[in-house]
Amino acid sequence: MGELVLSIFPGIDLLGRGFEEQGFCVVRGPDKLWGGNVCDFHPPAHVFDGIIGGSPCQDFSRARRSPPTGDGMAMLAEFARVVTEAKPEWFLLENVPTVPDVTVPGFHVQRFDLNARECGMRQRRLRHFQFGSCDRAFLVPLRRVTDEPIEGIAMASEGSKMGRRDWVTFCKVQGLDEPLDLRSLTIKGRYRAVGNGVPLPMARVLAAAVTDRVVTGDSGYCVCGCGRSVTDRSLYAGVACRKRAQRRRDRVNDPGTVTVGLSQ
Repeated sequence: MGELVLSIFPGIDLLGRGFEEQGFCVVRGPDKLWGGNVCDFHPPAHVFDGIIGGSPCQDFSRARRSPPTGDGMAMLAEFARVVTEAKPEWFLLENVPTVPDVTVPGFHVQRFDLNARECGMRQRRLRHFQFGSCDRAFLVPLRRVTDEPIEGIAMASEGSKMGRRDWVTFCKVQGLDEPLDLRSLTIKGRYRAVGNGVPLPMARVLAAAVTDRVVTGDSGYCVCGCGRSVTDRSLYAGVACRKRAQRRRDRVNDPGTVTVGLSQ
């Protein structure tokens, strides 16, 4: 029997679908898309092996053109609360690279980025993840960059644009072989729901990484947390990793940075 996973902020839950395909048993929590509210949700303790989810990212996005609403931080706090109450062995949060640290006492947290191109996809879509574990395990995603031509990113806003791709094509860009039947939503809502989801091939890569998570210590892997291996006495897998680590140090020293719970 596979691990039992709770998916919160699921939406149409492409992330959860990827975990199901890899043998996990996924239970979906409430979501605003279907009339639910995570704030009213209280999971039982020591039932779920893991918790996955992508809380709202608009407040943390560099593309934001209006002041933050505060909902982003509030929902990060809800994610941390659910983890605290459920007491799983691990959690996986999806958001944007500028999201604050989400930490829960007793969990070691790994931050890393993953691009859809590294998951064999044609769109260059960057996603950010935080993986927390009680046993200091960390993920080593199997990155496989495709040489296929680049295709336009499946953005959540595409449904409101003229000349948008047809529904079948849009779903395929996100890794769905068959289009989802979302006739209960408006056209804009359908595109938003699929565009907001973690691309299915990326979800599979993450689920496989969770299955094969490394628990033998950090030796031999990049200290930035990306999960890439390093050789000899190298600390970083590349220049980008070194810069990422420096940005993280700058963020820790920035008095304006807000984190949830204790820092890593």
